[in-house]
Amino acid sequence: QVQLVESGGGLVQPGGSLTLSCTASVRTFRDYAMAWFRQRPGEDRELVAAIDRTGIRTAYSDSVQGRVSITRDNAEKRGSLQMNKLEYEDTGVYYCAARGAFDWSIYRADIDYDYWGQGIQVTVSS
Repeated sequence: QVQLVESGGGLVQPGGSLTLSCTASVRTFRDYAMAWFRQRPGEDRELVAAIDRTGIRTAYSDSVQGRVSITRDNAEKRGSLQMNKLEYEDTGVYYCAARGAFDWSIYRADIDYDYWGQGIQVTVSS
Protein backbone atom coordinates (compact mmCIF):
# COMPACT_ATOMS: atom_id res chain seq x y z
CA GLN A 1 0.00 0.00 0.00
CA VAL A 2 1.28 3.41 -0.96
CA GLN A 3 0.54 6.45 1.13
CA LEU A 4 1.12 9.95 -0.20
CA VAL A 5 1.13 13.07 1.91
CA GLU A 6 1.17 16.56 0.43
CA SER A 7 2.56 19.62 2.17
CA GLY A 8 3.42 23.22 1.36
CA GLY A 9 0.07 24.61 0.34
CA GLY A 10 -1.43 27.84 1.58
CA LEU A 11 -2.27 31.40 0.67
CA VAL A 12 -0.11 33.31 -1.80
CA GLN A 13 -0.49 36.60 -3.64
CA PRO A 14 -0.78 36.76 -7.42
CA GLY A 15 2.64 36.63 -8.98
CA GLY A 16 4.06 34.78 -6.02
CA SER A 17 5.62 31.34 -5.72
CA LEU A 18 4.86 28.18 -3.84
CA THR A 19 6.42 24.73 -3.62
CA LEU A 20 4.33 21.67 -2.92
CA SER A 21 5.89 18.47 -1.66
CA CYS A 22 4.63 14.91 -1.75
CA THR A 23 6.18 12.38 0.59
CA ALA A 24 5.63 8.73 -0.22
CA SER A 25 5.63 5.81 2.17
CA VAL A 26 6.90 3.13 -0.17
CA ARG A 27 9.82 0.79 -0.22
CA THR A 28 11.16 1.88 -3.59
CA PHE A 29 9.89 5.21 -4.84
CA ARG A 30 11.69 4.84 -8.17
CA ASP A 31 9.20 2.11 -9.10
CA TYR A 32 6.42 4.67 -9.33
CA ALA A 33 5.53 7.34 -11.83
CA MET A 34 3.85 10.32 -10.26
CA ALA A 35 1.91 13.45 -11.05
CA TRP A 36 0.21 16.47 -9.61
CA PHE A 37 -3.45 17.13 -10.30
CA ARG A 38 -5.66 19.93 -9.14
CA GLN A 39 -9.34 20.58 -8.78
CA ARG A 40 -10.38 24.18 -9.15
CA PRO A 41 -13.68 25.35 -7.66
CA GLY A 42 -16.59 24.06 -9.71
CA GLU A 43 -14.40 22.15 -12.12
CA ASP A 44 -13.22 18.59 -12.69
CA ARG A 45 -9.85 17.40 -11.54
CA GLU A 46 -7.14 18.11 -14.10
CA LEU A 47 -3.51 17.28 -14.66
CA VAL A 48 -0.97 19.92 -13.68
CA ALA A 49 2.27 18.03 -14.28
CA ALA A 50 3.56 14.48 -14.53
CA ILE A 51 6.96 12.88 -14.22
CA ASP A 52 8.32 9.44 -15.05
CA ARG A 53 9.82 7.16 -12.45
CA THR A 54 13.37 8.30 -13.17
CA GLY A 55 12.66 12.03 -13.05
CA ILE A 56 13.98 12.55 -16.57
CA ARG A 57 10.76 12.90 -18.53
CA THR A 58 8.12 15.46 -17.59
CA ALA A 59 4.88 16.83 -18.99
CA TYR A 60 2.84 19.92 -18.17
CA SER A 61 -0.62 21.19 -18.87
CA ASP A 62 -0.81 24.17 -21.20
CA SER A 63 -2.16 26.37 -18.41
CA VAL A 64 0.99 26.02 -16.28
CA GLN A 65 3.66 25.44 -18.93
CA GLY A 66 6.62 27.70 -18.23
CA ARG A 67 5.49 28.57 -14.71
CA VAL A 68 5.67 25.19 -13.01
CA SER A 69 8.39 22.60 -12.51
CA ILE A 70 7.87 19.03 -11.35
CA THR A 71 10.80 17.17 -9.85
CA ARG A 72 11.43 14.17 -7.68
CA ASP A 73 14.07 12.83 -5.33
CA ASN A 74 13.86 9.05 -5.34
CA ALA A 75 16.33 8.66 -2.51
CA GLU A 76 14.21 10.94 -0.31
CA LYS A 77 10.98 9.40 -1.64
CA ARG A 78 9.63 12.84 -2.36
CA GLY A 79 8.11 14.65 -5.29
CA SER A 80 7.87 18.41 -5.63
CA LEU A 81 5.92 20.95 -7.61
CA GLN A 82 7.52 24.39 -7.86
CA MET A 83 4.95 26.97 -8.94
CA ASN A 84 5.90 30.49 -9.98
CA LYS A 85 3.99 33.53 -11.22
CA LEU A 86 0.86 32.19 -9.60
CA GLU A 87 -2.48 33.41 -10.91
CA TYR A 88 -5.94 33.57 -9.41
CA GLU A 89 -6.88 30.66 -11.66
CA ASP A 90 -4.31 28.45 -9.92
CA THR A 91 -6.50 28.37 -6.82
CA GLY A 92 -7.67 24.87 -6.01
CA VAL A 93 -6.97 21.64 -4.20
CA TYR A 94 -3.77 19.98 -5.38
CA TYR A 95 -3.31 16.24 -5.30
CA CYS A 96 -0.23 14.09 -5.56
CA ALA A 97 -0.74 10.79 -7.38
CA ALA A 98 1.40 7.73 -8.06
CA ARG A 99 1.26 4.46 -9.94
CA GLY A 100 3.60 1.55 -10.50
CA ALA A 101 5.87 1.90 -13.52
CA PHE A 102 8.70 -0.07 -15.07
CA ASP A 103 9.73 2.15 -17.93
CA TRP A 104 9.96 5.86 -18.75
CA SER A 105 6.26 6.40 -19.40
CA ILE A 106 4.40 9.50 -18.33
CA TYR A 107 0.75 9.16 -17.43
CA ARG A 108 -1.58 12.10 -17.96
CA ALA A 109 -5.04 10.84 -16.99
CA ASP A 110 -6.27 10.59 -13.42
CA ILE A 111 -7.63 7.11 -14.12
CA ASP A 112 -4.04 6.00 -14.75
CA TYR A 113 -3.15 6.51 -11.10
CA ASP A 114 -3.79 4.10 -8.27
CA TYR A 115 -2.64 6.08 -5.27
CA TRP A 116 -3.63 9.56 -4.17
CA GLY A 117 -2.80 11.98 -1.43
CA GLN A 118 -5.51 13.66 0.59
CA GLY A 119 -5.10 16.94 -1.27
CA ILE A 120 -3.86 20.33 -0.16
CA GLN A 121 -5.37 23.76 -0.66
CA VAL A 122 -3.62 26.44 -2.69
CA THR A 123 -5.27 29.84 -2.66
CA VAL A 124 -4.06 32.71 -4.81
CA SER A 125 -5.52 35.93 -3.56
CA SER A 126 -4.55 39.51 -2.91
